[in-house]
Amino acid sequence: MHVPAFGRALKLPHTLDELAAAGFAPAARGRSDPAQPPSIAITFDDGPHPEGTPRMLETLAAFDAKAVFFLVGEQLVKHPELARQIVDGGHVIGLHGYLHRPHTLRSAKDLAGDFERGLAAIEDAAGVQPRLHRPPYGIYSPASLSIARERGLQPLLWSKWGKDWRKVTTPEQITRRVVSGLQAGDVVLLHDGDYYSARRSHRRTAAALPEIMRTLKSEGLGTVILT
Repeated sequence: MHVPAFGRALKLPHTLDELAAAGFAPAARGRSDPAQPPSIAITFDDGPHPEGTPRMLETLAAFDAKAVFFLVGEQLVKHPELARQIVDGGHVIGLHGYLHRPHTLRSAKDLAGDFERGLAAIEDAAGVQPRLHRPPYGIYSPASLSIARERGLQPLLWSKWGKDWRKVTTPEQITRRVVSGLQAGDVVLLHDGDYYSARRSHRRTAAALPEIMRTLKSEGLGTVILT
């Protein structure tokens, strides 16, 4: 299984169908529109990154594809211009927190402040209010899940990943893990920064992304916009 077992137990969305069932209407419209190809969602965690984020945006633009970027506030305040580039490219910003720390090790008060600071950083940089949330490492605490829902944020985990944060993972391995068994409705987890993973791991993700996109195109899969 690609995500913690508790995520399934809590019935948190891992796929587009599950996201639609949770009441996130744009995903439902994207999947049900007969004029649109079957779709997946590509998501990036841990940015923005001054090298990684622009490279991902360049490849996505070349394939006319869209993605969700789950941004970390402490990185966003260093590179606010990248948030505007994401929005201007037609992509979606989600909240990944202000600090990239496990929620299970933080108090409810600390977490409430983290959500507030993260949302403010996105609003200041991009002028948008995110609707999607993903916690660091995909793990909520009872307090953080409650705070996310109180803030009107929709949790979204993932059903496929490339394990691209690891030092030993190659671009070929990233591609193979993502595309093997990939089907309409999957949510793919990748990373556009190396702040919390192996040094320069984002470069291997950037190298893998074009082949991932070519595979999507060859299999008739599009990318949904989760606005």
